Parts: sequence; C-alpha cells; structure tokens
Amino acid sequence: MVDGFIVTVIKGFALVNLLMGFFAFMTWVERRLIGRFQQRLGPNRVGPAGLLQPIADLGKLLRKQSMIPTGARPRLYLLAPFVSLTCAIGAFGFMPFGGLATIPGTSLTFHLYMADSNVALLFVAALGSLGFYGLLIGGWASGSKYAMLGGMRAIAQLVSYEVAFTLAVIGVLIHARSLSFIDIVHAQSGWYWYILPQFLGFLVFMVAAVAESNRPPFDLTEADGEVVAGYHTEYGGMRFAMFANAEFINAITLSALAAVLFLAGPEGPLLPGPLWMLIKTGLFLFIFIWLRATTPRVRFDQLMSLGWKLLLPVATLNLLVTAFFVVYGSSHA
Repeated sequence: MVDGFIVTVIKGFALVNLLMGFFAFMTWVERRLIGRFQQRLGPNRVGPAGLLQPIADLGKLLRKQSMIPTGARPRLYLLAPFVSLTCAIGAFGFMPFGGLATIPGTSLTFHLYMADSNVALLFVAALGSLGFYGLLIGGWASGSKYAMLGGMRAIAQLVSYEVAFTLAVIGVLIHARSLSFIDIVHAQSGWYWYILPQFLGFLVFMVAAVAESNRPPFDLTEADGEVVAGYHTEYGGMRFAMFANAEFINAITLSALAAVLFLAGPEGPLLPGPLWMLIKTGLFLFIFIWLRATTPRVRFDQLMSLGWKLLLPVATLNLLVTAFFVVYGSSHA
C-alpha cells in the first residue's frame, strides 16, 4: 500500500483542486437552476451554455482594486478571509469517497480519503466552528458598523444552531458507536441507511446545516436590506471572493457530511463509491439551491426562535428516543 508524506501531499493537492473545480462548476449549476426556478435563462453568454461564466467572474474579481478601509485593523482585515477559506477546505478533507483504489497499470493502492480518525467528526465540527471566527474577525476588523453587526449575527447564529446540529448528529453516533466516518459508513452497509431510523434527526440536521452555512433563508449575516452586505461589506476583489468561496464550500462540506451520516456516503450498488458520493452530495446541494430560489429570508428574531424553541427540543427528544431504543435493543439482543 502506498503510504507516507508524499502520498498525503499528492492527495491533498488533488483534493483541493478537485474541490475548487467542483465549487466553480456548482456556482454555474446554481445560477442556471435559479434561473429556471425564476423562469429565466441564467448565465448563457460566456462559453457553451455559459459554462465559462465562473472563469469570467474570476477574471473580473482579479482585476478589482484592493483597498483597506480607513479605520480598519489591517492585519486582521487581511487575515479573516484566509481563516474562513482554510477552515472550509480543511473540514472537507475528512470526507470518505470509498475504500482502496489501485493506480492503473500498477499494484499500488491508496485510500480514497485524506485521513481517518476515531474522532473525525469532532475535527470537522471544530473546523466548521473556527471558520465563523473569520466572519467575526472580518466584521470587527473592517471598522464598519454594518460589517460588525454582520459578524455578531454570524456568531449568534452559530451558537443558536450548533447545539441542535450536534444533538442531531449524536443520534447517528449512538447507532454507529463511533466518531470515525469510515466506521459510520460501514455501519450502514446493506441499505441500512440512518436516514430511516433517524429521519427526525435528519430534518433537524438539514435545517441547522442551512443556518450554519449562512444560506437563504438564513442568510441574516449578509442581509442587504438591513446590514448592506454584513461581515464582507468592506471587502472587494479576491478577498470578497474568498468569503464567497468559503461559504459555498461549507455548503458542499455539509452536503457531503449529510451523505456520510444519513445515506452511507460512498456505499451503493453497481456504481463506484466516488460516483455514489458525488450523487448524494449533489442531491443535498440541490436542496440548498432549491431553498435559496423559493424561500424568503426570515427575520432575525424568527431565526433565533426556530433554533432555540423548535429545533433544540426536537433534537433533544430525538436523542432521548434513540438512546432508549438502542439500549433497549441491546439489552434484549
């Protein structure tokens, strides 16, 4: 088996490039789908069917003038987008895309995931939470009251939904009895996908995931009618692009996480594991896009009420019921 530092570096380089390419493609897919939802065409001028639109957007952002606002804290202002993007990409590194793969024409094999750990889920949750510090730092360091308010909203939103998000995930962990993504996937082999016994937890997970990714209808951190553009009000050019990149990659990571926890990730018949993982992740991304195209933005007090008064009690109830049935089933096995 091929192992060691060099293989890890190669896999990391390939993963980052594939992820960034998938992000660019999904921005085109999102804009085309929203166009269809709203009975218009979407991007269709740059390249065949508008496929080169992400490249045109990148060229435009690269040409934008970079400025630091008067009154900003320059070092933290420049650091914030890197924090968000690095955490978003790092969290995706633990997602499994299959078992062992063989390099064509050789007998060399390697794992179709960057790394596995018996606490992989904790790493992903920690990196996801750290990414919100980039939003808070960017909002505070910009020297703008609108950006500061957007950053504070991001932290309030994280605190409100992280609890329900975690409780919904614990239901899966009780079934799998492991924090390793590989163990969770293997525990769902044979079509015993956790979306069936954990359907209530799955619903809580999905609502909390939309809120944690700052996607509509929970994009209160950048509500243009209230706080201009929130935490990235004072950002432009590639720094703005890095924030947008981090937000969409968070949505991709959460979609992949939902596929692993509730749909057995790369497990499935006939098709290879990476293709199953791509299909399942794409399904959840379609739900994210569907919500963006069809739901209005909620008020901030409604956002808080939903998290604390509805999702938290439901997630707690799901956890208690799951624990009872698992313990009861184990004692009578």
